[in-house]
Amino acid sequence: MTSPAPKPGILEIAAYVGGKSKAAPGVTPIKLSSNEGALGPSPKAMAAFTAAAPDLHRYPDGGAIALRAAIARRYGLEADRIVCGAGSDELIALLTKAYAGPGDEVLYSQHGFLMYPIAAKSVGATPIAVPEQNLTADIDGLLAAVTPNTRILFLANPNNPTGTLLPAEAVRRLHAGLPASVLLVLDAAYAEYVDRNDYDPGIGLVQAADNVVMLRTFSKIYALAALRLGWAYCPPAIADVLNRLRGPFNTGLAAQAAGVAAMEDQAFVDAVKAHNDIWRPWLAQELAAAGLSVVPSVANFLLVRFPGGAAAAAACYRFLEARGLIVREMGGYGLGDCLRITVGTEAECRAVAAGITAFCTEQSTTAAAGSAA
Repeated sequence: MTSPAPKPGILEIAAYVGGKSKAAPGVTPIKLSSNEGALGPSPKAMAAFTAAAPDLHRYPDGGAIALRAAIARRYGLEADRIVCGAGSDELIALLTKAYAGPGDEVLYSQHGFLMYPIAAKSVGATPIAVPEQNLTADIDGLLAAVTPNTRILFLANPNNPTGTLLPAEAVRRLHAGLPASVLLVLDAAYAEYVDRNDYDPGIGLVQAADNVVMLRTFSKIYALAALRLGWAYCPPAIADVLNRLRGPFNTGLAAQAAGVAAMEDQAFVDAVKAHNDIWRPWLAQELAAAGLSVVPSVANFLLVRFPGGAAAAAACYRFLEARGLIVREMGGYGLGDCLRITVGTEAECRAVAAGITAFCTEQSTTAAAGSAA
């Protein structure tokens, strides 16, 4: 007898591995590996979460009506076109399940979020990674990669893990070049950190077209990653499809309550962004002074490249880990010579800058001694 066999493509998936959170035994970790909010959640969100405790025996509102209304108020959107999910990961999976399958192709940028190819393979579709230009999505390359089999194009903007961004005009050009049958999914997980005048997270395109979806998350600037909460803004027909596919209670009661409170606490969001606006450039300057190449970022993290290549990046990772500083290795994204570092608190930024500087100084001293010998 043979055992049950999974569908074709499932065993080709390399399971997603998140950022590590533990240091060596006896060492208190400073976790800068997952782009979590530096200041934690809004106090109002935490209070709302706690207040929901007596009702944990109740099912949540299956339509997330209050949460969708809060999102709609904040951004001036139509609540009926918002679909909430267990993180944007669930929405990525649902969109792929709805619009792609065996024989279809799913496009994404070369160093895009790893969940895009995972979602494609999970439904039997073929993921196509399109090379980037200077660690930035290449509009012409993406359009050239479209075939009659293309069903979805995922574009993270700003992109993770590079931190780079495409201006609104470039995204409009991308959309204009796509067949109407191709779904353009704009993943704007880090949109709240951006203050450039030439940026649109996708709201305008969703309102103007029938084949564009914008994804957002509560895991980053709102710092509610543990609650798994995200949302999509969609054309009405796509919102209808997602609501047919999603689980009837896919977002929890306490998560919804915390999400409403977080969405309504704009003063806290502004404080988080102000913190990031100070410490991201500070950290970038310190890392550049240590001799690393820092990719310009508009998000709450930095991608840094080591002149010594993948071996140097791995050695620095181990050096930091032994001191309780947990950053993110980038081999899974094809960037083995890089590390990604979240912008943390002031103390955390100073600690990781000092750690990397110490590593680079040690490497330089060792190299100089070797040359002298």
